[in-house]
Amino acid sequence: MKKVEVVAAVIFWEDLVLCVQRPKNKLHYISEKFEFPGGKIEKGETKEEALVRELLEELNLSTKIESFFLTVVHEYPDFELTMHSYLCKVESKDLILHEHIDSKWLKIDELSSLDWAAADIPIVEKIILNG
Repeated sequence: MKKVEVVAAVIFWEDLVLCVQRPKNKLHYISEKFEFPGGKIEKGETKEEALVRELLEELNLSTKIESFFLTVVHEYPDFELTMHSYLCKVESKDLILHEHIDSKWLKIDELSSLDWAAADIPIVEKIILNG
C-alpha cells in the first residue's frame, strides 16, 4: 500500500478555527470532505517549512506555527496517510482558495457539524476535548 506523509494546520483566528473543503475527487471517501489545510512534505523540507509553503500556495495565508499538535496514521482504501498537525495562529482571516471549494471559520463547538475526511476526525476530536 502506498504511504503518504503530509502536514496539516489547525489555524486559529481569535476563537475561530479554519476548515477547508476539498474539491470533487475520484476517491469518493475524500471528495468534498472538510479538512485542515496543508499538504505533502517535499524532499529536503522540514515539516514546518512544508506547512508554511503549503498554506501560502493553497490559501495565500501567512501563519505563525505555535506548536506540534497530533500525528494521525489512517488507512484509506488506496493509501496510508501519516498526517502531522500543528497549532497555528493568523493575524487576519483573509485568504484566497486556490485548491479548495469552500472555507469556514468555526467555533470549536461547531467543528463536529462538518463532514470531515476520516484522517482529520481524530484532530477534530482532540480540539474539542481540549476545548
